[in-house]
Amino acid sequence: MPLNANSDEFRIQPGHAVDPQSLDLDAVADIFAEIALEAAVAVMAIYGAESHARRKADTSPVCDADEYAEKIILERLSNRLPAFPVLAEEAAAHGKKTISGSTFILVDPVDGTREFLSRNGEFTINIALVVDGRPKAGVVYAPARGQLWIGATGASCCFVAPGAPLPPREGRRPIHVRAAPLNGLTALVSRSHADPETEAFLAQLPIRERREAGSSLKFCAVAEGVADVYPRFGQTMEWDTAAGDAVLRAAGGIVLDGDRHPLEYGKAGRQFRNGPFVAWGDPSAVLPEAK
Repeated sequence: MPLNANSDEFRIQPGHAVDPQSLDLDAVADIFAEIALEAAVAVMAIYGAESHARRKADTSPVCDADEYAEKIILERLSNRLPAFPVLAEEAAAHGKKTISGSTFILVDPVDGTREFLSRNGEFTINIALVVDGRPKAGVVYAPARGQLWIGATGASCCFVAPGAPLPPREGRRPIHVRAAPLNGLTALVSRSHADPETEAFLAQLPIRERREAGSSLKFCAVAEGVADVYPRFGQTMEWDTAAGDAVLRAAGGIVLDGDRHPLEYGKAGRQFRNGPFVAWGDPSAVLPEAK
């Protein structure tokens, strides 16, 4: 069965043996983008109204937007890509942390719930396809900004409103990481999760500028070549990072874990928790001991 098709035609039936080597990753990414644009309508309806956070078992906040968006995303994925197992943040919070096989989808319906609740616009919808431990296709959509980043065989971005049609590929701007500037690096750090380890790491680098940002926007800024490095030493989950990681890798960057290996996905034995990682734009800028 040929798997090269546009996103309207592309569909893999349940039970079909998926050959990762023959997947049309760009078509998969387009489907993710269309689903994210649809889910964003519900997210923005709640964003414009008063919303209150609740606490999950891990004490992180959750609000109605997370749950409504995840419901839409899961329904659409079940219809359009039913062959792929899906691991989604809110379902996982309720104990559904089981996936089978090495090809699966990770969903974070609202990455940056704190940013959502503070109304600063720095939250995203993240959807990614993982194949053999690597994020091969992913989308990051910032609905309050109308910005969409797509990563698969290449990386691109565009402006598109929630609920609007996905622009054709030729209407999107290709993006790529930049070479490390000779006059110093631009570092991105989490707006909501500062820690001493990050400060110690950045002290080793020739940092010219430091910026704060929320959610997966940090990955996307590095992918676009407007920043160079994003370290994260606090806890994250795989659904937090997979989509941004996919965009960055497609743009020529790299994400290294604490053992200086490419960040892996499908860590069921660790409940899908990531360890420390650093996202780099120019791989040649990686600290010598981190290569």
